[in-house]
Order: sequence, then structure tokens, then C-alpha cells
Amino acid sequence: MSEKPRVLILGGCGFIGRHLVDFLVKNELASEIRVVDKTPPQMAWLNKTHTNAYENPLVEFCSANLINPVFCKKAFAAPSSGTWDIVVNCAAENRPNQSDAVYKEGIYKLSVNCANEAAQIGAKRYIELSSGNIASSEKTALAENCKTDPWTSLAKFKLKVEKELSSVPKLNYTVLRLPIVYGVGDTRWLTPRIIISALYKYLGETMKLLWNESMKLNTVHVGDVAAAVWELAQNPKASGQIYNIVDDSDSTQGSISDILADIFGINVDYWGVTISNITKVNMSDVIGEINDKHMGPWAELCQKDEVYNTPLTPYMDEELLYHKHLNLDNSKLKSLNYELRVPKITADQVKEIILDYADRKLFPQSLVMT
Repeated sequence: MSEKPRVLILGGCGFIGRHLVDFLVKNELASEIRVVDKTPPQMAWLNKTHTNAYENPLVEFCSANLINPVFCKKAFAAPSSGTWDIVVNCAAENRPNQSDAVYKEGIYKLSVNCANEAAQIGAKRYIELSSGNIASSEKTALAENCKTDPWTSLAKFKLKVEKELSSVPKLNYTVLRLPIVYGVGDTRWLTPRIIISALYKYLGETMKLLWNESMKLNTVHVGDVAAAVWELAQNPKASGQIYNIVDDSDSTQGSISDILADIFGINVDYWGVTISNITKVNMSDVIGEINDKHMGPWAELCQKDEVYNTPLTPYMDEELLYHKHLNLDNSKLKSLNYELRVPKITADQVKEIILDYADRKLFPQSLVMT
């Protein structure tokens, strides 16, 4: 693409979408950017940096429910000149533990609508964000061509979308499979674990976790997701391909918990696989008890520190606590000479998330590490 491309970002007010908008604006990469979302930027809990990006003259906001084909077509309406060169689908139902009916509408139908529209307008590249929870392997990092066995309902429908894309005529697509994405603005991926660790500092107790420290929980910084979207959208070799977007941390439950333990000065222990397996008989009840233990102190501290309205919660969904390994191989991505901006997760990046929320009075000040 000799001229700066016109970029359409679907679900652009979400966690990944806001970082992509900021990345494009800061690096002056696009001639036009349209952000499509059901939630307007003013209600999306944006920080000052991201708010400034959305206020850039190059950025236009369009409110649309992409499940509805009529509104989807409206979202794809032509820009001021030409057509959309790059379409990035960050939109989807991303809440865990929803019914198949919810995911069929909010993931499959939405994504197929968007893919068909992208093909019809002749977009040069359509980027689909997918899930890394497509199989579980402890010893071997899974490549993109691995045998799939998705272990969350969300991942099951993301995989259906991946398979459908190849059957859309004239669609030039690339799929990005994501592990745990972390960074400023995260609410659902790593942040609940951060909050829970902070609560154990407040409670003065050892944080005891299900399973063991070796369970794979691979990670990637949201800045690398944004950069990978851009670089793959420009690369002809990425057409029709799937890529794992994952860092070099080889993160596990233990390595992530060690970072959180150092930040908050807490002790961490594990129930172990044998005892944890017993909970599978009544997993929902066990997870309910765990969440009850955390929600009370969280509400108490928010009230005490005058945090009256926040998108944050320590609530952990059952699917996120299964004994499944999120273990992905990034060799294919690196074969395109992609260089990770944040190769490994560190305490400094985790602290950045906490301080951003604390500065905006969305995280109790008394839980901030000293």
C-alpha cells in the first residue's frame, strides 16, 4: 500500500481496539480511522491518552450493533474517499460462561456479517481476532496447525468463525489467536488476578490457588497485539494465514503469581492437582465460594476509598479456572521477522495497569503497592 491506508476498527472502544487506535494515531499510519462500537468512547472507561487518540481529527466514531446486518452495512459505509483498506474485527461477545445461543449471535453471526461486508467492499485485508484456547498442552507449545479441541465455549465459536472465513468469496483475511492479553485498560484478562492478589495483601492471608504453579498461562502485551495487527495487515505472506500472537515469557500460573506476590508482598500456595480434581465434582459451588470470599472485601475497600463506580472486579468465571494449559508457539509469527515490543511480562508492566486505574479513582488507593 503506497498511500496511508484507511482503517475500519470494529469493536474499537474495547481493550484491544483502543490500543490499536492509539497505535495508528501516534505513528501516523492511517489516512482515516473509523471506530465502530455499541459503546461510545465517552462511556468506555478510556484514560486520558486513549481519549486524546479518539479526539484526533482522523478518527470517526460510528455506533452500530454488528449482529444486525443492516447496521453492519452502515458501519462499512464508504469513508470520505475510496473504500476501507484494512478492516480489523475486535468486536465479539467476550464474556466467559455465556450460553451457546449468546455466542452464536455475538461471535459467529457478528463475525460472518463483518467478513462478508469486508469482502463485498473489496478490503485489502480483513483481520480477525481469535482465541488461543483452541487446545491444551503442557509440554509442547502448540503451533497454528495443531489438532483443535477448544476448552471454552467462546473459543469453540471463535474456531467456527476461523473455519468460515476461508469459504467467504474474495476475502483476504488473517487470523490472530490470542493468549492472555495484558496492559493498561484490561478488565477481563489479567486484571482480576491482580485485584485478588491485592485483596490478599489486605486480608493478610496466603493466596492459595487451584492446581499448581506449572499450569501454562501464556501472555502477550496489548501493544504487541496492536503492532502485530498492523504488520500482518501489510504483509502479503499473511494472507489466509493464522498466527499465534504470544510473547517469549512462557508464562505459567506460577510465574504470574510470583510477579503479583512480589508486587503486593503476599505469600502464594497451591492446592495441587489431586485435591483440586476433587472440586471438579461441584466446581460451580467451589468457584462461587471463592468469588464470595473476594467480592465482600472488594466492595468494602471500594466504599472506604470512595471508588463508587468502576469496571473492575475480582470475580473469576469458572471457565478461566479449569485445569487447561494455554501454551502457544510464536515461531510462525517470528518467521515474518516480527520483533516483540514487550518480549516478557514484568512487574513494571503490571504496576502500570494498577497505577493507571488508581490515578483515575477506579482502583482502591489503599491496595496500591508502596
